[in-house]
Amino acid sequence: MQDPQLLNEGLALMGLGMGFVFVFLTVLVIVTTLMSRVIGRFFPEPAAEAAPAPASRGSAVPDEDLTAAISAAIHRYRREHRR
Repeated sequence: MQDPQLLNEGLALMGLGMGFVFVFLTVLVIVTTLMSRVIGRFFPEPAAEAAPAPASRGSAVPDEDLTAAISAAIHRYRREHRR
């Protein structure tokens, strides 16, 4: 085969491949959209109910043990990772 003929066949094969991928992705988007609409129609989401307020642990002040543990962890991290 001559170089121009080989180049033309390569370009034709590239166009065919790119066209196939484009058609496949287009079909995939359309099918996904239709599936989403069908699912939304036959299985609607239940109405959102008022969620109860999260239970508090007593007060807004952090626990002293928790504060001490966090402080110790920060101190140890900074001691081990000095520049």
